[in-house]
Amino acid sequence: METLQLLLLFLVFISLSLLMFFRKIPALLALPLMAFFLPIISGVSVGQTIEWVMGMGSTRLAEAYTIAIFGSMISIMLQKTGVAEKFIKTGAELSGDKAWNISVFMLVLVMLLFTTLGGLGAIIMVSTVVLPILAASGVAPVTVVGIFLLGLSIGGILNVGNWAVYTNVLHLEVTEVRSFALVMFLITFLAALVYVTIELYRGGHDINVKKITVYSIIGFALLAVLFYIYPLIPKIYVDTVLFYLSVLYAFFKLLVAALIILVMVYFLIRILLKKATDHISGFAYLIPIIPLLLILMFEMNFIAAFIVGLLYGFLTTYRKNSLNILIRSILEGGSVVMPAVALMLGIGMLLNAVMGPNLNYSEFYPEGWPVLLLLKPVIANIVPESALTYIFIFSLAAPLALYRGPLNVWGMGYGIAAVLLASGLAPGAIMGLLLSVGQIQGISDPTNTQNVWLANEMRIDVQKILWNTLPYTWAIAIIGLIIASLFYF
Repeated sequence: METLQLLLLFLVFISLSLLMFFRKIPALLALPLMAFFLPIISGVSVGQTIEWVMGMGSTRLAEAYTIAIFGSMISIMLQKTGVAEKFIKTGAELSGDKAWNISVFMLVLVMLLFTTLGGLGAIIMVSTVVLPILAASGVAPVTVVGIFLLGLSIGGILNVGNWAVYTNVLHLEVTEVRSFALVMFLITFLAALVYVTIELYRGGHDINVKKITVYSIIGFALLAVLFYIYPLIPKIYVDTVLFYLSVLYAFFKLLVAALIILVMVYFLIRILLKKATDHISGFAYLIPIIPLLLILMFEMNFIAAFIVGLLYGFLTTYRKNSLNILIRSILEGGSVVMPAVALMLGIGMLLNAVMGPNLNYSEFYPEGWPVLLLLKPVIANIVPESALTYIFIFSLAAPLALYRGPLNVWGMGYGIAAVLLASGLAPGAIMGLLLSVGQIQGISDPTNTQNVWLANEMRIDVQKILWNTLPYTWAIAIIGLIIASLFYF
């Protein structure tokens, strides 16, 4: 019986994944179908599947799609006030024919920001700045999204907050996680440079390979110095520098808060005195930056930061019809992002189908959620015993990180990691697996909320991102697995 269930489970998962991959059926329909059939095949009743998986799953990502709606409101406001157009023109003038330089600069900017930032709200805010500049440089929409996602994933590798699962679940030392994370950082960053170069060349841009090679060597040399020399600096010097930097940062925070308040009060007074003009003020260019500063520096709630951004935008772009623009931005912001919201409903359903609903279901399933229980014995039986089998098995299985599959860290991934750990696989090898295969999930997976948002913003099919980036991310995963096998076998 269990063998038949497993065959049906994989048949449904692979069939619907391939149908989405080859764009024979939209993810909007395929994800709910997958979410419906997986638990039923695993033994969950039809009634519980409809209520727990389909019903409760549709609200699982409520915070994410609410943030997306508010982020879209600001995006529409930027367009309707003319700020976006001016912003794009300025970016185009600055970039000229240096599309590669601009692309790499934006890649590094996104990477640096997301070594500390996280969440869809921050992604939306950063994207409102980065996407128009890249688009104005003549970069193709799908490549714009690919560059952003690569930067996001590279930053995530070095985000210390993301290491907690490896130190807590796998009981690894921070130094061990850091060593392999730095390796993965270098691999992924190099792959990102290759991606930018190849995709821009395919897009008709002139590429100076010699100059790019020199830039890359210098960049890697600086990174090597930064990451490998830093631990050798005496702690007392580091602590002293960090103390003075913290004092400067606290002063800078006060200055930023004061400037935001003063600018908003200044424009409010101008409105009250009826001195508003049709001219776009330079302060209006900061509309997408204000929420980002509030989130990054003051740890403000994402939605609250967006509301402040809308208010700031309303004041700094005020003219006779500004109230109408604000209302239309609020209404159209919701409608424009609705395709992304609809897709997030299906993603939430699939999450509930794979991981179980956010409620106590032990009365019905005391041993655990049936989908996970069905897969655990299979995973336990394919634990590799040598470096070659480790590389071979997980290189072939790497695409199972897509569509909330068994190797997706935001799907079954950590449950599977626990099974592998109990089956005797070294904790470091499991970390290497998750970090390597995680690049396919983090960059290429159409069920990521950031992929859905970015595709919607650039008016492209989210499956195009998968087609465009998968060759690169699969290569990253294989190289990462090879390095992990050298480390831990």
